[in-house]
Amino acid sequence: MAKITGIGGVFFKSTRDNAALAAWYQTHLGLPLEDFGGAILKWPDDKAEDQGLTVWHVAEKDSQWFSPSQSSFMINYRVDNLGELLEQLRAGGVDIIGGPESHENGTFAWIMDPDGNKVELWEPKVWDDKNKGA
Repeated sequence: MAKITGIGGVFFKSTRDNAALAAWYQTHLGLPLEDFGGAILKWPDDKAEDQGLTVWHVAEKDSQWFSPSQSSFMINYRVDNLGELLEQLRAGGVDIIGGPESHENGTFAWIMDPDGNKVELWEPKVWDDKNKGA
């Protein structure tokens, strides 16, 4: 049986100015924009044991996971240093709406983009001999 092999892209419509929204992601989250206005994301330097996997999940219709956003989606971005990124975001006037929270697979925080989409930031846990049994 033929099957999907991964996420080939993330596409969503801006509710206002798409170029300004893309520039916000470039300015505040370091998204490297290409000439076509989008970004190509790769994880060659990711130090997590999973080497950059992507999780796919469908939330229940009454889920509050994406709140306070009214969007029907939320994108989780892998980050290399969540603490430093949160400092940069605060300095840039971006409100942190949740976190940081530590979980078994890493540390998470949440922000809202200018279009009102909730964004999840995730610094994966680096598994080594000290914490592999934890």
